[in-house]
Amino acid sequence: MSATAAALRELHHGRKPGDPLVLPGPWDAASARVFADAGFPALATPSAGVAASLGYEDGQTPADEMFAAIARITRAVDIPVSADVEAGYGLSARELVGRLADAGAVGCNLEDTDHATGALRDPQEQADWLAQVRAAAGDALVINARIDTYLRGVPDADETIRRGRLYAEAGADCVYPFCAPPAQLARLAGAIGLPVNAVVLPDGPAPRELGTLGAARITFGPGLQRRAMAAVAELAEQLQADLTVQS
Repeated sequence: MSATAAALRELHHGRKPGDPLVLPGPWDAASARVFADAGFPALATPSAGVAASLGYEDGQTPADEMFAAIARITRAVDIPVSADVEAGYGLSARELVGRLADAGAVGCNLEDTDHATGALRDPQEQADWLAQVRAAAGDALVINARIDTYLRGVPDADETIRRGRLYAEAGADCVYPFCAPPAQLARLAGAIGLPVNAVVLPDGPAPRELGTLGAARITFGPGLQRRAMAAVAELAEQLQADLTVQS
């Protein structure tokens, strides 16, 4: 087992309520270094944040560019990095695992949205796909299975649990019921039996509160990249204002 994959996997377990694993989402090498220097034990790239940094809309980044960006991030730090690789870019399980390994990632998000249709994949088909990824990776990859029921208009805890259990049986290390209501996190975690990832939203609970509500792992989606760009926009406005005053 890869030492860094083992370290990342271990970080998910034994979490006390209110003390979740918080994984900032770097979008490039510079932001990755900032988060690593701040003392975070691991990082999780956001596909939307990386896409924005490369000039693409979310979901439109070519696979080669996404993996190249992940590689730049992993080279910049000496802590484990999990990579959001969306639905796998149409790669076979073996190809996907190989590309992740070449990029230096020891974990990944895999979502159950079919990007060709925008609809949820059949849960058994997704579970079979995850099992293939697990078989190809062995223990050298931490698989975070994203469940898009709430995102795709199926706000059904029972369906989310059904999918989560299938993904757990397929070998997922944790599940990510994207945008699940915080009040449902404890139920989902208990029924699925794996650590649950929750996302921090601008108008939602803070990381520690999400941990108290049942999340063992906290990520931010593109939120941190967007906050950084808002700060850049403020700086640009101030520079323009200064130029106006001087003229």
